[in-house]
Amino acid sequence: MSIEQRHFPQFYLTPEGECPYLPDRRERKVFTHLIGKDAPKLNDQLTHGGFRRSQNIAYRPACEGCQACVSVRVRVDEFKPTKSFRRTVSRNSDISGYPCGANATPEQYSLFRTYIDSRHGNGGMADMTVQDYAAMIEDTFVDTRVVEYRLRPEISLAGPDMRKGPLVAAALSDVLDDGLSMIYSFFEPTEFNRGLGTFMILDHIERARRLGLPYLYLGYWVRGSAKMDYKQRFKPQEHLTEDGWEVVK
Repeated sequence: MSIEQRHFPQFYLTPEGECPYLPDRRERKVFTHLIGKDAPKLNDQLTHGGFRRSQNIAYRPACEGCQACVSVRVRVDEFKPTKSFRRTVSRNSDISGYPCGANATPEQYSLFRTYIDSRHGNGGMADMTVQDYAAMIEDTFVDTRVVEYRLRPEISLAGPDMRKGPLVAAALSDVLDDGLSMIYSFFEPTEFNRGLGTFMILDHIERARRLGLPYLYLGYWVRGSAKMDYKQRFKPQEHLTEDGWEVVK
């Protein structure tokens, strides 16, 4: 095998399947493996080109006759929170985020299971076991971490409780050379009034800003899919087109 063959990733095409976002559509993906010491650099390059990561796989849609999936990234330095976003941050002022590495815990899985059963009981993750969850978090060769979002412990007359409060949300995110990429997030469904999904995105925008990274990658916005419309709210942002990344304000 030549040096070029060893270092150039091999790409594969999945069979067609039912589209999870748009009715009466079929989907297929092109994918490659992210393994070994070159995985972080390859993940950077592929994310810039519109790929997403799942465990040790990088993939992007390759659907015949459809380009509804559009890669989206937020321009961190230019982002200004709206009044609605500021209210969301205020509502969650009693929550702190704790980065804790790519480590799966029983507490995280319990919350993940509650979220999936409540929000996506018929989805592709409905049958995930605790081992599957651990693989989603820990099977990786790239720089990734879980941010746990916890209610702050109450302060008593004896002083603040130094233990961390209850886990109410979590986000798995990659650290790239030019940004953070949110891979997956979940939250306590009974706390729906808090807007925890929005809050985690706003928090990651600030985390990217503090790290001096220009972008937050949000994955795919899907034209025509109502459940993906929330990604359009975080502007200015860039969409990946045939001519490269273009600004949307």
